[in-house]
Amino acid sequence: MSLLELAGQNMEKLKANPYPGRGIVLGQSPDGKSLVQIYWIMGRSANSRNRIFEAEGDSVKTKAFDESKVEDPSLIIYYPVRVFKNAHIVTNGDQTDTIYTHLSQGGTFEAALDTRTFEPDAPNYTPRISGLIDLDNPRVAYQLAILKAVEGNPAGCQRNYYKYETAIPGIGHCIHTYENDGNPLPSFRGEPYPVPLFDSLEENARTYWALLNSDNRISLMVKMIDPVNRSSRQMILNKHLGD
Repeated sequence: MSLLELAGQNMEKLKANPYPGRGIVLGQSPDGKSLVQIYWIMGRSANSRNRIFEAEGDSVKTKAFDESKVEDPSLIIYYPVRVFKNAHIVTNGDQTDTIYTHLSQGGTFEAALDTRTFEPDAPNYTPRISGLIDLDNPRVAYQLAILKAVEGNPAGCQRNYYKYETAIPGIGHCIHTYENDGNPLPSFRGEPYPVPLFDSLEENARTYWALLNSDNRISLMVKMIDPVNRSSRQMILNKHLGD
């Protein structure tokens, strides 16, 4: 089986998964001209579903769609996307700011995440997933990480870091918080898996939006980064805004 065939099969598995939770895909467009970041959020509770993505310069923030219905903002309001110089950060929580701060002080992606752990939302202990595309690091195309409770036991944190030295045209690597739906929610298992990517911003956005369970999807962001001129473009879809 070719890598593209495997990526296509994985895309179908993602489509069949009712609740992968929050997810990140990093990779390269088929034409090789862009590096790609995808981030989405899903929700089951009213509090989790009461969110939209909003661009703020180079950053993206989550915000409440209806401020009057906010119950607990601590784990749902954050900056999933920030940029430090030519380092494009994407995460599922406020560790975005931790990574940004460490990079601005000369630190590393791994060192930043070594100071954090999974989310304190018992009994799920939601993993923290993070990604980085640093155009100033020629030795690494992109990085992914997951911090999760060891087999669901909050007594210990399992830290997995993945470095991809070379991007593969048309392929992204996908990681998400949950393996599937459940109660408690089971954490993602295994390594990031290959999925297809596309040349246009809109095709990436619309394809992955359509893959996500229509009842549980909330928002999705796609960013395409030109490694030659260091520019980037992004597209945001929000369920609450009719996308």
